[in-house]
Amino acid sequence: MKKIRDIMRYGFLFTVQRATTVADAVRAMAAHNVGIVSVLEGDKLVGVFSERDVVRRVVDRGLDPARTPVGDVMTTELVVADADEDYQSAMHKMDQANTRHLLVVSEGRILSMISIRDLMRVHMDDQGEEIRYLREYLYQVPPDITRSRG
Repeated sequence: MKKIRDIMRYGFLFTVQRATTVADAVRAMAAHNVGIVSVLEGDKLVGVFSERDVVRRVVDRGLDPARTPVGDVMTTELVVADADEDYQSAMHKMDQANTRHLLVVSEGRILSMISIRDLMRVHMDDQGEEIRYLREYLYQVPPDITRSRG
């Protein structure tokens, strides 16, 4: 079974500091085409700031994005996965927490952030490989030895 470490190439990691304004964080998110950034205080992870936070904690409350630090409106209840965790466990964790992004850590260090889309891509690849294997077994088709089974 694939580990999170094996699929981190799909992931990303963009950070802002806790004192960064919401307006600047949103500009950074737009520039990198991501919907979430990790929030640091110095080099310590203290939260995440997402599009959902912008809507629910900034716009809905009538706060000024140019004056509001992300530290005041970020999500602090973090959902994380260890890099050596299997991807299905990570999918379950994200489903339980109703989140679309998952921080990947190892030995207390942030390595990456992956999305549910990244995990679904791997899941679909695995399902396709299983279907090919079953077809070869059922129809006694000799396996294509040039195909990699990574």
